[in-house]
Amino acid sequence: MPTEPTTYPGYRFPAEVIHHATWLYHTFSLSLLDIELILAERGVLVSFESIRR
Repeated sequence: MPTEPTTYPGYRFPAEVIHHATWLYHTFSLSLLDIELILAERGVLVSFESIRR
């Protein structure tokens, strides 16, 4: 098993942030704006447009 975390070439945010945003979106049926606000509370400044992509 590889010890390196999965990366997404061409994306600005680490894989951990992308996984968390995707998990929030699908698990809790939140809007993209809700996810943007939740991540902002945790210190991750990302626009909902970035989450949408």
